Amino acid sequence: MYTLEFWQQRASDLYLPANALIDGKPVNAQDGATFAAINPATNKVLAQVTACGQAEVDLAVASARRAFEQGPWPRMAPGERKKVLLRLAELIMAHREELALLDSLNMGKPVMDAYNIDVPGSAQVFAWYGEALDKLYDQVAPTAPNALATITREALGVVAAVVPWNFPLDMAAWKLAPALAAGNSVVLKPAEQSPFSALRLAQLALQAGVPEGMLNVVPGLGEQAGRALGLHPDVDCLVFTGSTQVGKYFMQYSAQSNLKQVWLECGGKSPNLVFENCQDLDLAAEKAAFGIFFNQGEVCSANSRLYVQCSIHDEFIERLQAKARQWLPGNPLDPASRAGAIVDAGQTGRIE
Repeated sequence: MYTLEFWQQRASDLYLPANALIDGKPVNAQDGATFAAINPATNKVLAQVTACGQAEVDLAVASARRAFEQGPWPRMAPGERKKVLLRLAELIMAHREELALLDSLNMGKPVMDAYNIDVPGSAQVFAWYGEALDKLYDQVAPTAPNALATITREALGVVAAVVPWNFPLDMAAWKLAPALAAGNSVVLKPAEQSPFSALRLAQLALQAGVPEGMLNVVPGLGEQAGRALGLHPDVDCLVFTGSTQVGKYFMQYSAQSNLKQVWLECGGKSPNLVFENCQDLDLAAEKAAFGIFFNQGEVCSANSRLYVQCSIHDEFIERLQAKARQWLPGNPLDPASRAGAIVDAGQTGRIE
């Protein structure tokens, strides 16, 4: 069913969301600032996307605070929030082709990887947290017979989420689903390299029944929108996936503002170890190649170090080279391509 021609045709008439989404409405930057969203496989400009700054972040945080303090979502019975999150999971799957294309065109990953892995995985995250809502219990603490102590989990308030470009939809789902399930409002900043799927996800959340203001999306550059979120005094918690250096910045922003909680998932590089008693050297080589080349190697736990016992070194490297040739980059819209395009020229230069 899915061919290069099919995906090219779908891409030709694809809607590309380009405005921030604040309080349930599309918003342009007050100063008119935009940035170019580029298809890294063709170097073609796909759209000019709203570049949010301090003013838009202030609007988004105010909307999120108002929705949290006054809106219905935090006060809904868990079963009601569950229904909405399950509906959102269904909508993600109903828009599976569209969301896969948005990530593929925006950051270069093979469209079939997005279709088979990222989109279903994102839907499952929302479904999992939705299903958990009426099954997770608070606690009664052990006490003396004449005392009663209960433990009740409450929402934090306004959560800021800053996500990377390597798994744009997946990373957004990982942050949004638990935050929304618990009753928090969220301001999401997608990476400037990959804003489309986050913006479309927020539209689908509104359609599913998430109230206006509970999920705001502020595309923009890290130095402006990301920094503004990190320093904002009315953000209660900030969650981030990305580089260790930027994670350090967010810790500093917290110290310089309101000591907001900061939850970091920073980059790490994981080694493969292959010993001479390995029973299937070919399979080990295959998995080593997958570990470093899947998603163009743009994975925060990519297996970028390889320790091989000296006695099997030459044989293993020969097999690894053969497996690596199966990961040559190709057109991200071609289902035969195992690897796509590196996200942008700057990242390509760093790799080289």
